[in-house]
Amino acid sequence: MTESRFSGETTEPARPPKRAARTKSTRDGGDKRERILRAATRVFAKKGFYATRVSEVAKAAGVADGTIYLYFKSKDDLLVSLFEDRVVLLLATLERELGKRPSPRERLRAIIELQLGLLEGERDLAEVITVNLRQSTRLMKQYAAPKFLLYLETIARVVSEGQKSGVFRDDVSPHVVARAIFGALDGLTMTWALGKADPGGLSRAATQIADVLLTGLETGLGTGLESAR
Repeated sequence: MTESRFSGETTEPARPPKRAARTKSTRDGGDKRERILRAATRVFAKKGFYATRVSEVAKAAGVADGTIYLYFKSKDDLLVSLFEDRVVLLLATLERELGKRPSPRERLRAIIELQLGLLEGERDLAEVITVNLRQSTRLMKQYAAPKFLLYLETIARVVSEGQKSGVFRDDVSPHVVARAIFGALDGLTMTWALGKADPGGLSRAATQIADVLLTGLETGLGTGLESAR
């Protein structure tokens, strides 16, 4: 992701070359992997990660037991893949959306709204990511995977841009802020998933937490437009 992605420029990025049409086996493989991931999400949320057997995931996905191991090394790998796929989707969405926001303040608000918004209506996935993944110290270390660090770096970069432009305080570490934002959103997601998971709850929470976090970060310069909302 280049720096210009977050500078507010409106220039259209160069279009990547067209890919050759996927073969039927490639399409089927992608669809089957996704089917397994969705089945694992449902079963993990219902039974818990440790109580779930791979054969139960296979049955829920409508595939043979051995098929799971064509796509995932182990049950642990299946759980981590759920988290990583979620981060990949979030990164792709941020890359597409952040360049449309004209200021660091609006870009940071967009990050918060997008992270929670993508889980709206995905209660099982939210529960698996925020609860099941925490049940193993070893799996928790997967949070340090490159894709997750790239997501934290994206937040830190936006904070740093705000500091350079004078709209965010410069006495806080952008990386500390990035981890604090993720932690706050992760906690909100967990309580939502374990509670009633009311429709629209995450979206409402996103607006409120963005207001609180931005109030703590802002220097007061150039906030008139935001305050008038």
